[in-house]
Amino acid sequence: MFRTLAKAVAAIAVVCTVAGAGLVLNEEFRKDDGKDTAADAGPSFTGTKKIRVDGHSVNVSCSGDSDAGRPLVLLMAGGGEGLDNMAALQKSLSGSNRVCSYDRLGEGKSDKPEAGTPQHINDAAVLLTGVLDQLAGDRPVVLAGHSLGGNIAARYTPDHTDRVKGLVLLDATVPHLTRDMKATIPADATGASAQVRDGAIAANEGQNPEQFVIADGPVHSAGDIPVEILRHESQYSVVPEHVTALEKMWADGQQEWLKLSTDSKVTMAEGTGHYIHTDSPDVAVKTVQDVTARAAKAE
Repeated sequence: MFRTLAKAVAAIAVVCTVAGAGLVLNEEFRKDDGKDTAADAGPSFTGTKKIRVDGHSVNVSCSGDSDAGRPLVLLMAGGGEGLDNMAALQKSLSGSNRVCSYDRLGEGKSDKPEAGTPQHINDAAVLLTGVLDQLAGDRPVVLAGHSLGGNIAARYTPDHTDRVKGLVLLDATVPHLTRDMKATIPADATGASAQVRDGAIAANEGQNPEQFVIADGPVHSAGDIPVEILRHESQYSVVPEHVTALEKMWADGQQEWLKLSTDSKVTMAEGTGHYIHTDSPDVAVKTVQDVTARAAKAE
């Protein structure tokens, strides 16, 4: 899906299948023993495994062997993508951190959700909790999510501050995307503008590989945990008649995420589009490392 240029632009709001193509895990991290059991997952394995979570087979990847007292970094890919899209970031971070990633239902090598059954944030939270139970155990966690993965991480964190001690949002899907998209591009728009508007709204309603409904909603507080929000510099230039309004919509939405914490900050990653972690990997790595160090110090 989203193979035309205009649809690809629409997809950056919620599902991302084009710009990240071709990124794969280092062979060391891709080894899969073919087993589908939670017994082999845990705090120290390297590679990919299938674990059972809430009756589903979930594909996970872990690397790095940092001290058990340091936070586990869990990477959360955007919609329409599996954990392979976070491979380079995982490899860079794993030199000094324990880092894992996973395929949500409908993505990568994990099970698909039952046909015709929409997934909501509560479903994503149950899955994420099950993944963390097996991969993190009792250690603190830093969530680093891109696009839809960032949105899910941001919605999850306020209710799980006993476990999540730091958060990095990489151009996360904004909190009120459907509302803001409708306000930014009029319903009578045509051409590429109409495809951007209609494609984003349809994806938000669940027309995406995860059948995930991305609902608008307020941002809740996670207290004072460190939260770093990176936003892109330019992404909507292929829709020139609405580029200024769309960029403002996205930037304003990123500012909304500041409500997550009294210790939060938004930074524009210069020279980047929606894929900040591939357009400016050093910035993404440093940001995750900084938040992880602060989270560790707070423990």
